[in-house]
This record gives sequence, structure tokens and C-alpha cells, in this order.
Amino acid sequence: MRFIDEAVVTVKAGDGGNGIASFRREKYVPRGGPDGGDGGKGGDIYVIAEDNTNTLVDYRYTRRHDAMRAENGHSRNCSGKGSDDLYLPVPVGTTVVDTETDEVLGDLIEIGQTLLVAKGGDGGLGNTHFKSSTNQAPRKATSGFEGELKVLKFELKVVADVGLIGLPNAGKSTFIRQVSAARPKVADYPFTTLVPNLGVVDIGRHRSFVMADIPGLIEGASEGAGLGIRFLKHVARTRRLLHLVDVKPVDGSDPVENARVILNELERFSPELANLPQILVLNKIDQVNDEDLNALCTHIVAELGWTGMVFRTATLTGEGVDAVKYHLMNDIELEREREIEDPIFAEAQKERFERLEAEVRLNTEAQREAYRAARKAAREGLDLSDLDDDDDGVEVMYVP
Repeated sequence: MRFIDEAVVTVKAGDGGNGIASFRREKYVPRGGPDGGDGGKGGDIYVIAEDNTNTLVDYRYTRRHDAMRAENGHSRNCSGKGSDDLYLPVPVGTTVVDTETDEVLGDLIEIGQTLLVAKGGDGGLGNTHFKSSTNQAPRKATSGFEGELKVLKFELKVVADVGLIGLPNAGKSTFIRQVSAARPKVADYPFTTLVPNLGVVDIGRHRSFVMADIPGLIEGASEGAGLGIRFLKHVARTRRLLHLVDVKPVDGSDPVENARVILNELERFSPELANLPQILVLNKIDQVNDEDLNALCTHIVAELGWTGMVFRTATLTGEGVDAVKYHLMNDIELEREREIEDPIFAEAQKERFERLEAEVRLNTEAQREAYRAARKAAREGLDLSDLDDDDDGVEVMYVP
């Protein structure tokens, strides 16, 4: 199954049924009064989060979803039957955005959570409602109201407590295989992981957290290089970032510069994201001689000016991995407890994640627009570097 994390769909709620004008026609009742019933209510459209799907691929092929129109009213004051509501299943972690207003309609982060996205039209009134002492035989009835029509964007961000970041081949996929039941592809070439992978890290009874393996970033990713920042948005919901660094890359590159590449790309993409708590993991220590290991690790930490937590691991053998996962579990539990006990801290956390969500969405869209502009310029043979940065942003072209 293809991993699709964005989709644009059109939804149309059901129209309300029409009210009718009708009169009683019974034996021995020569002048029966009005008995026209109301029209039924059109079906609403809801989005519901389910755990049996992890991609939005279905909405890439079915882009229009309509709820049924309600029945018209009937005689004898019988209302028309309302139409059934329509439920659109999406993965947990989906954000629903109104494309016309850019308003975030809701964030579905729990299984079974529902969100009303389009309201069905109310039914029209039958002529019974218009009866009065001066108008005892009204022939007026109203039509049903139209259901709402909206164009929505579904944005899927995996719901994880910890996000794994690092250059390709830093050992992220091997790490998540060691600590969870997730089985992402592992190989000795870059970009082995092409889509995010989720794994549940089970520490013990009722102690677990979710980890996300994010496809590797490279230098220039914030400008579209490699996989770009297409999947970087998936770490926007995480509480911690686990930054894996290969202490002895096979290509002979400098591990310090490799770490700086990731830190710079995070900062360029989203300063709010770069401020998330990070843990440095110096990985593949089994590739370094014991007598050189301490000096190398100390050098990396000193050159980076790292002041946070540092761990040393060999994900292939599992060395040092348990220490990392237990530290993460303890940190996450303390944060969860504080959110429950301290309403002020909980509100601050909520505001931080809202800022992060907004910044990630804005920057993702900005990169997408820049990429489209570059592609258009390439097709038309334009050189964007010649444009004056002091212009007001409007480009005037004169053509014969």
C-alpha cells in the first residue's frame, strides 16, 4: 500500500427535502385543512479517526464525497425521511483544513474521534406551518436548504512521542527494529527508508511510547534536495527528537559536520521544531576501536557544543539501546504527569504544539510553492536569480 500523507477532497452534505402543500381529503370532511409535511434533513458529513488505516491513499482516487438528499414531505403531516450521515475514515493524526479559508477545522488524534465538516441542509416547511385564522387554506410550502459544499485538505502527521532524525544510513531503521516490533527495510545504501515507520516501544506493564522513524534528511533538504522536508512535518507532534549520528561514516565524512547538517536543516525549516528537546545518540560505536572511542565521542560533543543528553549505541548489536529507551520512557512519563497535575504547563504545551503545527504547515506550503515556481521557471527558461530582491514581489513581463 502506498503511503499518502496529503489529499484534497470535495465534500457535499445532503440537501434538505422540500415541504409540500397538501390538504386533508377524507369522507364526510368536505373542507379538510392543510396537512403538508416538512421535508427531511440532509445528511451531515463527518470525518472519523480509525486505527485500521495508516494512509490517505483512498482519497487520491475518490476525491468527491456526497451525502444523500433527504426525502420531501408527505401528506397527513408526515415529514420526509432524513438521509443518513456520511462518515469518512482517516488515520489517527489527520488534520482537516478548509482550503478556501485555510482554517484548521480539527485535529483527529484519538481513535473514534469525529469531526463535523459539512452540515446537511434543513428540510423545507409544509403548508401546515402557514395556517392562520385569516388564511385557513395556505398553499405555500418552502424548499429544503442546500447542504454545505467544501473543499478540504487532509494532512496526515504520524502520532508519535519520539521522532528519529539523522542523515541517511545513520542507523535509524535499525534502532527502531531493536526497540519495537516495527520492521522497516534496512540496507547499506542511502534512502532505504522512503516513508515514515511507527513502532511501539514497550518498556513493561502499562509503560510504552510510540517512536517514528523519519526518512533521512540531507543538506539542502529545506530547499527540496533529496526527499526534501516532505516527511519532516511528521515530527511536529513529537515530544522528543532522537538525533542519531554515525561516529564513523563509511564515506569518510566528518560526523560533526553531518550532525550540523541536520541541525541546520531543522532550524531553516522550523525554528520551533529545532527547539524541541533533543537527545544525541552517537551510533555505530562498534565500528571504532575501544582506545579511540572515548576521544572520538568527546571530540564530537565538544565540537557541537552539545549540552543535552548524550548516549552511545551500536544498534546492530543492541549495545546501549536499552539505556536510551528507558531514559525516554522516564522523561515522557514525567512530562505526561506534569501535564495532568499542572494546568498552566499543560496549556503552555498545547500552545507550543499549536505554534509548531502552524509553522510547519506554513513552511511546508512555502517550500511547495517555491518548488512549483522553480519548475515553472525552468519550463519557461527564466532565471530567477536575476530578479531584484528589492522589488515588491510583482514581476512584469513584456511580450511581443
